Parts: sequence; C-alpha cells; structure tokens
Amino acid sequence: MAVPGSKPILFLAILFVAATFLAWYFSWFGRELSDADISKYLADEKNPRHVQHALLQIQQRMERGDTSAKNWYPQLVTLSGNPETEFRLTVAWLMGFDNKSQEFHDALRKLLRDQEPIVRRNAALALVRFEDSSGRDELLAMLKPYVLKAPADGVVASSMHDGSTVSRRTPLARIEQQDGKIVELRSPLAGRVNKMLKQNGEHVSRDEDLLSLNSDEETVWEALRALAIVGTKEDLPLIQSYVDIKGRIGEQADLTVKAISHRLNG
Repeated sequence: MAVPGSKPILFLAILFVAATFLAWYFSWFGRELSDADISKYLADEKNPRHVQHALLQIQQRMERGDTSAKNWYPQLVTLSGNPETEFRLTVAWLMGFDNKSQEFHDALRKLLRDQEPIVRRNAALALVRFEDSSGRDELLAMLKPYVLKAPADGVVASSMHDGSTVSRRTPLARIEQQDGKIVELRSPLAGRVNKMLKQNGEHVSRDEDLLSLNSDEETVWEALRALAIVGTKEDLPLIQSYVDIKGRIGEQADLTVKAISHRLNG
C-alpha cells in the first residue's frame, strides 16, 4: 500500500538518480564518442574534459590502426599551439603514436621549445619514435635536478622540505612581497624535492634559484628507455649513475648503457 504523498518523493528520487547517472555518463572518458562528437569535443576548448575525452578516443583509434583518426590531425596540430598546458602536453604525447606523419613531426620540433618542461619532455619522448634525436638534451635534463626560480622578490613564507614528494601543480613555496602580497610557486613537474635553496624567512630575488626537483620514477624510466635509442657516448656517465639503483630504474639504466655501447661498437 502506497504511503500518501510518497509518489512525489519517489519521483524526485528517480530524477536525482537519473541526473547523477547522466552526469557520470557524459563525463566518463570510457564512453565511446561518435565522429561528430569527437569533432565537437575537440573544438570545445572552454570544457577541458571534453577536449581530453576526444583526445583519448583519438589515441585509442591510432593504437588500433584506425585510419579515421587522421581526420582530426589538423585539429591536433592546432591544439599543439593552444595556451592551455594540459592540451599541449597531451597532444605532444599523442603525436608519437603516428611516426609517419610529417605534420606531427614538425609540430613536435616546435614543442621542444615550449615554456613548460612537461610539454618539452613529452615532445622529446615522442620524437624518439620518429627516430629523431633532436630532443636528446631534454631527455638528459629529465635525469638531472630541475631548478625552479623565484617568481618574485620577497621573503620565503612557507616551503616544502628536501625529499618531499610532489605532483604537478603542488604548491612548492609562498613568497611574501614587501606590500604583503603573496606569490605562490607551484610545481611544473611530478617528482621529489632535491634541495631547497632558500629556507623559510630568507629573502629571495626574482629569478634567483629557489629549489630543485628530481624527476619521478616514471619520467626517469622513460628517459632511460629513449636514450637507449638516441643516447651517445657523452651521455654514458650520467646514465651509469643510475645503474646501482634497485628495481626497474637500475635495470633499465644497465640496458641503456649496453644499447649505447653496442651501437658505438657495432
């Protein structure tokens, strides 16, 4: 027997469940998009999730050899020049899936000069698939501490500590300027704080070295794999410094040293 007045409540509950499902469904990256949806989503730059969803779908098509992915190559090249960092870093990675595309090759070379290190790194890794060693310096940089400079004059109000693990966009330091304004520095990369060069309470000048970051394990591993293909004799000392590290980093460093040595002697 129905409770009086329960039908409106039940109807609202159904609407709530349906709305929740639809919100999840339309934001879920695993949802298959039609060709028209991909084109529409790629152009929807005001909704980054739509762009990322479309890029993922294009990647999946490229991975399974679906030539229809080429329909969106011009849009991908356009996105490689977009002001949004997330778009550029994703497209840089994606372009490596078709190492026969000259337009991708040209775009990746431009991305090696990007202001964001994560974009340059993805471009350097992708270029290796084109048998292009022009990103070699960037690959080597992935194995070295990355130095961040102070974005403003002021006093270091708060900061991370040596050895702290960070993700991209993690706040690394706050600088209090003379007028009381706070300028925040966020990490452009995932990794670990190698060295805080300025401590809390110390004064720092704009563009002065503030701290250095070591790359995360995945980045180091990818760089070592790429250098096995494009590395040179001059790179061996740096690569060998990773050989004694336990796990896959040390194993890959050893394989990379052997691959370079084989090419030099072969």
